Parts: sequence; structure tokens; C-alpha cells
Amino acid sequence: MVRPHLPLNALRAFEASARHLSFTRAAIELCVTQAAISHQVKGLEARLGVQLFRRLPRGLALTDEGLALVPALADSFDRIAELVEGIAAGTAAQLLSVAAVGTFATGWLLPRLPAFRAANPRIDLRLFTNNNRVDLAGEGLDYAIRFGDGAWHGTESVALIEAPLTPLCTPAMAREIGEPRDLLGLTLLRSYRADEWPRWLASVGVSAPTLRGPVFDSSLAMAEAAMQGVGVALAPPAMLARAIESGALVRPFAEEVGSGRYWLTWLKSRTPSPAMTAFREWISGESMQFDKC
Repeated sequence: MVRPHLPLNALRAFEASARHLSFTRAAIELCVTQAAISHQVKGLEARLGVQLFRRLPRGLALTDEGLALVPALADSFDRIAELVEGIAAGTAAQLLSVAAVGTFATGWLLPRLPAFRAANPRIDLRLFTNNNRVDLAGEGLDYAIRFGDGAWHGTESVALIEAPLTPLCTPAMAREIGEPRDLLGLTLLRSYRADEWPRWLASVGVSAPTLRGPVFDSSLAMAEAAMQGVGVALAPPAMLARAIESGALVRPFAEEVGSGRYWLTWLKSRTPSPAMTAFREWISGESMQFDKC
């Protein structure tokens, strides 16, 4: 996005004048002449096409437009001052932007984030979700957590956790299933990876027919459809532990089939910041503990 040029000196002159309701006092605060402040404010009014002050015999009064502008400017200048002071003192927050597959974000990452926050209070984490399709450079991301084989063009990657798949459905639907072959009489909810159901069925000795039924680009949406009784999902139980523990979903069979794992990825051209390094070390450690469970 191309940002318009902001007349920062004029905005600062206006904000100071609005606080004091006086060009003279604003000039003293900003160490310039009263004429300079008046000129800056008039230029800002001309640019905006509105009057920001009513000039009175004794001082100034804000117009409706001026009243609307003051809070946003005051907040912005306060935040800039706080950030500058933090940088100077070495206490400024470090921004970290991470995108994650929705299923991983809700089923694994979110419950662990309080621990990361407690260990790294100066890192301001911004979390975005996606359906495994992400543009690290175009979206300005530090990291993307994706599901697959770890091979994405132009990226480095660190393996996180495996997430094998198994059928999941409502307790009522599970009562209709006595053996794996019974699944063929039910609606099988599918992801855009068309080989998943055939591979799971083959693992239990069932030949897969031509499959029909809803296709989802998110395991999270597929699991929600399963919970609503739409059909049987083939999804990672490790990411849906809360739904299974609550009884909203059950797994009729113990058999699982692997189809990849989650990976932490970042651009090869990106020099890791201290915040990136802290997050990578933390999530790698959490993943190793999870895989041992």
C-alpha cells in the first residue's frame, strides 16, 4: 500500500495549538515563531479543505473537524514518543508476524502462547491464520506455519510436529460404523488432497470407490462440519483434542495414516531478528516435547 505524504510538521503544529488553544503557546513549546505555527496550520487547513480553528479575539476554538482530528493525532504522537523512548532505553517491543494453518493455530499453538508470552514479554506477536496458502514476502510475514513436506520455493523450514489422520465423526454417526467398510455408506468429508481417504482405506484393507462429497480447504472447517453431523472427517486428532475430549467428536478406529507434518517456514533472504530466533527456538522445543508424548 502506498501511503500519502503526511505533513508531519503541520500536524504537530496543529496538535500543539489545539492543546493550548493558542498559536503563541504552541510556538513556545515547539521552539519556533508564532508566525511559523500559524503558517503551518493554515497550510494544513488548505490541504484538507476545511477550517480546523475559529480565530477568536482572544485565542482559538476548535471546529468540529478540528475536534475530530485531535484525539487521533494526540494518540499517534504519544505512541511514537513511547516507542522512541523504549528504543532508546532498550525496552521497546519487538514485533513478530506469524501466519499459521487454522487447525494448527487453534488446536496446538493458541493453548501454548501464554507460556511464550510469559517467557518473552517484549515480543509483540501478531498471529494470522490461513488455509496453507501464504505469501511470506507479499504479506510481510516473519514466519508461516504450513502443512506438507517442508519444500516451499525460496524458504527455509524447520520440522515441527506430525499430524496423522484418522476418521472423526459424531457419537451418533459412530454407532452406524461397525467396521471400516461401513464408512463407504456414509458421507466422507474430504480435503483438497485427494489421496488421503484412499490411503487410509487401503491401510485397513478397503478399496476406495470414486469418492463424492464436500471438499474443504481447511481441516478446521471440515471438523466443524463433522461435529454438525454432515459426514465423517479424515482429520488430525492431535489438533482436535478438545473436541474429542468433550465428546463432540469420536474416532471409530485407532488406525492413522500420515500425510505430512507442520513446518515453520521463512524466507531464505530474511535475516532472522532476535524475536524470530526466540520464537523458532521456543516452538522447536515445544514440538520436541509434544512428539515425545
